[in-house]
Amino acid sequence: MTADFLYDRHARHLARLASSARRRRLIPEVGVDFASNDYLGLGRSGLLAEAARAALDRGVPVGSGGSRLLRGNCPEHEALEAEAAAFFGSESALWFATGYAANSALLSTLPQRGDLVVYDELVHASAHEGMKLGRAETVAVRHNQVDAFDHAIRRWRAEGGMGTPWLAVESLYSMDGDQAPLAALIEVADRHDGVLLIDEAHATGVFGRDGRGLADTISDRENLITLRTCGKALGAEGALVCGSAVVTDFLVNRGRGFIFSTAPSPLMAAVVRAALGLVRDRPDLREALWTRVRQAETLLAPLGAAVAGSQILPLIVGPDDRTMELAGALQAAGYDVRGIRPPTVPNGTARLRISITNNAALADIEGLAAVLAEATAKA
Repeated sequence: MTADFLYDRHARHLARLASSARRRRLIPEVGVDFASNDYLGLGRSGLLAEAARAALDRGVPVGSGGSRLLRGNCPEHEALEAEAAAFFGSESALWFATGYAANSALLSTLPQRGDLVVYDELVHASAHEGMKLGRAETVAVRHNQVDAFDHAIRRWRAEGGMGTPWLAVESLYSMDGDQAPLAALIEVADRHDGVLLIDEAHATGVFGRDGRGLADTISDRENLITLRTCGKALGAEGALVCGSAVVTDFLVNRGRGFIFSTAPSPLMAAVVRAALGLVRDRPDLREALWTRVRQAETLLAPLGAAVAGSQILPLIVGPDDRTMELAGALQAAGYDVRGIRPPTVPNGTARLRISITNNAALADIEGLAAVLAEATAKA
């Protein structure tokens, strides 16, 4: 039996993806960064490299050697969690290896049978994964429609729902760059004795006091749980779940994605601690980013990029093939912009996701705008 025969169905599926301009492939970074989530430029900075060297010098191990519940629990993990809880204003924090793992664990573990999860239709794929693994009833609502959350919970109650409603949103949506109405959503959660789950992946380090995110103004609420990704503006990796001590303790005891995973690197925990300190103590990093964002808005909005007051400026193209052609043209000119196609975004909304970071200079933004203007004029 040949491998071709064994995997024929997979090969046919890949061929169909290619024919519709949706087959993904791994390509190396090219040119100036307009694609990553390293918003503050910390990922490649000497600042975090220095923190890693200092941690190694004081004996912090690279690997954990096991799960946190075995021998993998390191003082660096606990130090990071304590510092993160204090920084983000929560009672407790729990560190996961990735944001995907954290989101999946949250939504598969905390909502119980008889509960309801109401989620924004544009939440991350990891949230969907968690809901599939969980036992609660789930319902999607239109993007950023506060009344839709309220209506879904009222209807569920009217039909006999007796458990806890959970509202799952992102504070800043990664493909559109727009913000969730968090103040109104926490009011809905309050009204229905519910819990608001906020994925702060793209807001942490960029928004709020000292980079504490968009949820900073409601961080003292007991019915709030936030997810703080460490691999974007913090320039490292992993994710922190911030909430009450009961929440983190329950995840330690019942979160399968936490219990049965090797603990993240203690060295990386030390690097994330350093990143939190830089976000707190270096406002100039955010100021530099916002200078770039303002210039990008001025130059790219006339070319069709959507401006939502964030570092993410999507340019909706529509057809998948044309989107990838434009992305290829920009990459060939030295500007690393990536095309985003369905199913990551809704059908008919394939786009260039232009991400503004401190890795690009002001002159680079000017150059990108010039090349983009030329490329779109040829459409």
